[in-house]
Amino acid sequence: MKKIEIYAHRGASCCAPENTLPAFALAAKLGADGIELDVHLTKDDQLAVIHDETVERTTNGQGWVKDFTLAELQKLCANNGMPGFADAYVPSLEEVLILVRPTKMKVNIELKTGILWYEGVERKTVDLVRKMGMEDRVIYSSFNHYSIEEVRRVAPQAQTAYLYSDIICDVEKYAAAHGVDGLHPGLWNVKMRDLLRIYLNSGLPVRVWTVDEEEDMRWLMREGAHVITNDPKLALQVRAKMVQEGALAGD
Repeated sequence: MKKIEIYAHRGASCCAPENTLPAFALAAKLGADGIELDVHLTKDDQLAVIHDETVERTTNGQGWVKDFTLAELQKLCANNGMPGFADAYVPSLEEVLILVRPTKMKVNIELKTGILWYEGVERKTVDLVRKMGMEDRVIYSSFNHYSIEEVRRVAPQAQTAYLYSDIICDVEKYAAAHGVDGLHPGLWNVKMRDLLRIYLNSGLPVRVWTVDEEEDMRWLMREGAHVITNDPKLALQVRAKMVQEGALAGD
């Protein structure tokens, strides 16, 4: 019986501003198996960790990420309106990897190329991961599956996953045919018909997003899917209970 992995979505974003160093540090403190984060390219070709293509929702700024230099971006307050985090800012990917490297956490890097396809973002990201010596701990995912093809071209041994929310016919066969290592479906996707069982029977790791309710966590873990959650504390508690109950394998 395999161990179910819990990934903190944009860090422990239930309790700290998403995609910030405090959120990733909290995920590590709680004991999450991994974190999920989002990468864009700035005006000066730096890798910035922020979810949206624009800064309005999570910071006190306005405009497109692509129109800021990293230094300009980092002058913004990125507390996402959460009290107690006035010093939170948009980190670079390198800063996050430096924070995470001493831990055992894996890193799911989502390349945000579904709306703006940043030229060269795949190679820049792969090169940084290599520089940090973290190749065996990183999973690359994207809604833009051409981006995953590019990752595979520049780093054939990299772990990759197709991120998707639509209902794609035979997605598990499509992934396997392209040499992709995992499936990242949306929660509502796997609740349709027997899609979760089909995905799991493919033998590919299935990491479902975004899973924040205990009932869903229990169901997915029992079936053998990994979970990506805003609330890693709850997910860790659920997993521990299920291990005690004998429903899941422990460490």
